Amino acid sequence: MKIFVLLPAYNEAASIPTLLPRIKAALHGRNYEVVLVDDGSRDDTARLAEQYGIGMPLTILRHPINRGLGETIRDGIEYCVSAGQAGDVMVRMDCDDSQDPAYIMSFIEKIRAGADVVVASRYQEGGGQSGVHGYRNWLSWGAGLFMKAFFPIKGMRDYSSGYRAYRWEILDRALAVYGNRFIEQKLLGFSCTLEKVVKLDMLGARFSEAPHVLHYDRKQSESKMASWPTTLGYVLLALKYGNWCGVCRRQWRESINANDQSKGRLPSTLQPVEPSVCAASRVA
Repeated sequence: MKIFVLLPAYNEAASIPTLLPRIKAALHGRNYEVVLVDDGSRDDTARLAEQYGIGMPLTILRHPINRGLGETIRDGIEYCVSAGQAGDVMVRMDCDDSQDPAYIMSFIEKIRAGADVVVASRYQEGGGQSGVHGYRNWLSWGAGLFMKAFFPIKGMRDYSSGYRAYRWEILDRALAVYGNRFIEQKLLGFSCTLEKVVKLDMLGARFSEAPHVLHYDRKQSESKMASWPTTLGYVLLALKYGNWCGVCRRQWRESINANDQSKGRLPSTLQPVEPSVCAASRVA
């Protein structure tokens, strides 16, 4: 098994010197590769990644301009799927050092036990958070209620956690079915974090959670969270795929399953398109 650690990064120079050594220590002796997607950072994110990535397997993908979290994650997933093979795992982490890579191996154990997606959860026994207060805490709580109401997914409670492990096979299938439309919410803040699990759920993915303590007080960069675009993205996802329209969701699933069986055409809104390309460099 190879573990791909995907790090979407935008102006994270302050966190790189701490985060990369944490990953190296957590995965020492394992077969892994860190994939950092620099989304047009205006600071020294890429330079520091090259500096602190010496001695560890690190690939840096670069966007010449800032294109948003959705496109950044999409490009990282496409790279990991193309570079990996059956049996591998991709772990997506934030690049702000608020999520501890020491938890990665507990996620891997759940993948080995049969899960397709493992979510780092603040709501499992042993999980929690520090440094999240006031408005952000209420926003997270409200968003959680919204997502659970419209997208009940068995085995999942922490919908807003982007720290997740994915079985390579489920991502490979998602790209084959959805193509470039696996992540459509490219310009709507962090709503792509929800979109991925909704579309994987429609593929029949098996979800599980592992406890995790979010250390938001360790975050050194400014928050990239855009509340209104993210909220709009949630609403659009609810209108298109929400639980209130169970018939529509059932039709989506039936169309996907029929395509798997007959290799026929998908609905027009699911037709695959060519993946994007961004510059890549490798740190030895």
